Amino acid sequence: MILQEDRMIYAFIDSQNLNLAIKSCGWDLDFRRFYVYLRDKYKVDKVFLFIGYVAGNEALYTELQKVGYIVIFKPTLEYKKEGVYFVKGNVDAELVLHTMIEYPHYEKAIIISGDGDFHCLIEYLVSQGKLLYLVIPNLKKYSALLRKFRSYFVYMNDLKHKLGK
Repeated sequence: MILQEDRMIYAFIDSQNLNLAIKSCGWDLDFRRFYVYLRDKYKVDKVFLFIGYVAGNEALYTELQKVGYIVIFKPTLEYKKEGVYFVKGNVDAELVLHTMIEYPHYEKAIIISGDGDFHCLIEYLVSQGKLLYLVIPNLKKYSALLRKFRSYFVYMNDLKHKLGK
């Protein structure tokens, strides 16, 4: 029998989904504390953080890397809608691709997102016995496509005291 401490566990984080979902819970996530939490609670060996690259945020990216995150950048596009500027950097494809690139290197994966676009990835990981948890940042705001994986859900709503700024 393999003990959990002996297994390689990787976490893959959709940073935009995580950040916005936690903000909708009424608090801000401390990414340093979150990294430590993943390492301590789930014995995660590597933590991949997928984020849209925005010029001017280099200090943030450096800090995330110093903490221990493996930061994977997505180029972003800036656009204007009704006079308001938006930055778009959807990281879904990068998260799926890197989860599969790393597939031979981990025994279990933790996916951190409530985005239904990951349905096919999660379904595949479950079918292969490779999904440990699906961490849902906000139990009131996640895709209905993920409901069938409810037995893997871990919610973050009540972690403000541990992980909030």
